[in-house]
Amino acid sequence: MIGQSEAMPLLVRACPSFAEEWSEHVREHGTELAYVAAGSFAAHLLSLYRANEVTCFPAVAAVIERLHLEGSLWVKEFATIGVLEAVKNVWGNNGAEPNAFCRLLGKESQWWWQSLNEFWSGTVPYVGYRDA
Repeated sequence: MIGQSEAMPLLVRACPSFAEEWSEHVREHGTELAYVAAGSFAAHLLSLYRANEVTCFPAVAAVIERLHLEGSLWVKEFATIGVLEAVKNVWGNNGAEPNAFCRLLGKESQWWWQSLNEFWSGTVPYVGYRDA
Protein backbone atom coordinates (compact mmCIF):
# COMPACT_ATOMS: atom_id res chain seq x y z
CA MET A 1 0.00 0.00 0.00
CA ILE A 2 1.29 3.44 -0.92
CA GLY A 3 1.52 5.66 2.16
CA GLN A 4 1.23 9.41 2.58
CA SER A 5 5.00 10.00 2.62
CA GLU A 6 5.36 8.24 -0.76
CA ALA A 7 2.72 10.11 -2.78
CA MET A 8 4.60 13.28 -3.79
CA PRO A 9 7.95 11.49 -4.30
CA LEU A 10 6.23 9.12 -6.74
CA LEU A 11 4.82 12.08 -8.67
CA VAL A 12 8.23 13.77 -8.68
CA ARG A 13 9.85 10.60 -10.00
CA ALA A 14 7.31 10.59 -12.84
CA CYS A 15 7.99 14.29 -13.54
CA PRO A 16 11.68 14.92 -12.74
CA SER A 17 11.49 18.56 -13.86
CA PHE A 18 9.45 19.22 -10.69
CA ALA A 19 12.23 17.89 -8.43
CA GLU A 20 13.80 21.27 -7.69
CA GLU A 21 10.47 22.85 -6.80
CA TRP A 22 9.62 19.86 -4.58
CA SER A 23 13.02 20.14 -2.86
CA GLU A 24 12.33 23.82 -2.17
CA HIS A 25 8.91 22.93 -0.76
CA VAL A 26 10.50 20.31 1.53
CA ARG A 27 13.16 22.81 2.68
CA GLU A 28 10.49 25.37 3.49
CA HIS A 29 7.68 23.17 4.86
CA GLY A 30 9.07 19.67 5.30
CA THR A 31 6.93 17.04 3.69
CA GLU A 32 3.83 18.60 5.22
CA LEU A 33 1.36 20.65 3.22
CA ALA A 34 1.18 18.09 0.42
CA TYR A 35 -1.98 19.76 -0.89
CA VAL A 36 -0.03 22.99 -1.40
CA ALA A 37 2.62 21.01 -3.25
CA ALA A 38 -0.12 19.43 -5.40
CA GLY A 39 -1.21 22.90 -6.49
CA SER A 40 2.37 23.76 -7.42
CA PHE A 41 2.64 20.44 -9.24
CA ALA A 42 -0.51 21.22 -11.25
CA ALA A 43 0.91 24.64 -12.19
CA HIS A 44 4.16 22.97 -13.23
CA LEU A 45 2.24 20.52 -15.43
CA LEU A 46 0.44 23.46 -17.01
CA SER A 47 3.75 25.18 -17.82
CA LEU A 48 5.00 21.95 -19.40
CA TYR A 49 1.78 21.63 -21.40
CA ARG A 50 2.06 25.18 -22.70
CA ALA A 51 5.69 24.55 -23.69
CA ASN A 52 4.62 21.31 -25.41
CA GLU A 53 6.96 19.37 -23.11
CA VAL A 54 4.54 16.63 -22.19
CA THR A 55 6.71 13.51 -22.37
CA CYS A 56 6.27 12.91 -18.62
CA PHE A 57 2.46 13.15 -18.74
CA PRO A 58 1.80 9.42 -19.36
CA ALA A 59 4.06 8.55 -16.41
CA VAL A 60 2.33 11.12 -14.21
CA ALA A 61 -1.08 9.75 -15.20
CA ALA A 62 0.14 6.22 -14.41
CA VAL A 63 1.26 7.33 -10.94
CA ILE A 64 -2.09 9.01 -10.28
CA GLU A 65 -3.78 5.74 -11.25
CA ARG A 66 -1.49 3.83 -8.87
CA LEU A 67 -2.33 6.28 -6.08
CA HIS A 68 -6.02 5.61 -6.65
CA LEU A 69 -5.62 1.83 -6.83
CA GLU A 70 -2.82 1.13 -4.36
CA GLY A 71 -2.90 4.04 -1.95
CA SER A 72 -4.01 4.33 1.64
CA LEU A 73 -7.29 6.17 2.18
CA TRP A 74 -5.34 9.43 2.63
CA VAL A 75 -3.41 8.82 -0.61
CA LYS A 76 -6.56 8.02 -2.59
CA GLU A 77 -8.18 11.23 -1.38
CA PHE A 78 -5.00 13.18 -2.12
CA ALA A 79 -4.93 11.81 -5.67
CA THR A 80 -8.45 13.17 -6.22
CA ILE A 81 -8.83 16.26 -4.05
CA GLY A 82 -5.14 17.17 -4.09
CA VAL A 83 -3.86 16.37 -7.57
CA LEU A 84 -6.84 16.04 -9.91
CA GLU A 85 -8.76 18.93 -8.40
CA ALA A 86 -5.62 21.08 -8.54
CA VAL A 87 -5.21 20.31 -12.26
CA LYS A 88 -8.87 21.18 -12.89
CA ASN A 89 -8.57 24.44 -10.92
CA VAL A 90 -5.15 25.62 -12.02
CA TRP A 91 -5.60 24.74 -15.67
CA GLY A 92 -9.20 25.96 -15.88
CA ASN A 93 -8.44 29.24 -14.11
CA ASN A 94 -5.52 29.92 -16.44
CA GLY A 95 -7.28 29.44 -19.75
CA ALA A 96 -6.19 25.86 -20.45
CA GLU A 97 -8.49 22.93 -21.06
CA PRO A 98 -8.12 20.48 -18.14
CA ASN A 99 -9.59 17.64 -20.20
CA ALA A 100 -6.39 17.62 -22.25
CA PHE A 101 -4.79 16.03 -19.19
CA CYS A 102 -7.80 13.89 -18.27
CA ARG A 103 -7.56 11.94 -21.53
CA LEU A 104 -4.32 10.38 -20.28
CA LEU A 105 -5.75 9.11 -17.01
CA GLY A 106 -6.48 5.47 -16.29
CA LYS A 107 -9.98 4.12 -15.77
CA GLU A 108 -10.15 4.64 -11.99
CA SER A 109 -8.68 8.13 -12.15
CA GLN A 110 -11.08 9.10 -14.93
CA TRP A 111 -13.96 7.96 -12.73
CA TRP A 112 -12.74 10.26 -9.95
CA TRP A 113 -12.27 13.10 -12.47
CA GLN A 114 -15.88 12.66 -13.55
CA SER A 115 -16.98 12.53 -9.91
CA LEU A 116 -15.34 15.92 -9.38
CA ASN A 117 -17.23 17.25 -12.41
CA GLU A 118 -20.51 15.92 -11.07
CA PHE A 119 -19.91 17.36 -7.61
CA TRP A 120 -18.93 20.76 -9.01
CA SER A 121 -22.08 20.82 -11.16
CA GLY A 122 -24.24 19.91 -8.16
CA THR A 123 -25.51 16.62 -9.59
CA VAL A 124 -24.06 14.53 -6.73
CA PRO A 125 -23.90 15.38 -3.02
CA TYR A 126 -20.18 14.64 -2.60
CA VAL A 127 -17.09 13.59 -4.55
CA GLY A 128 -17.06 9.83 -4.82
CA TYR A 129 -20.83 9.44 -4.64
CA ARG A 130 -21.92 6.15 -6.12
CA ASP A 131 -25.66 5.71 -6.61
CA ALA A 132 -26.56 2.25 -5.29
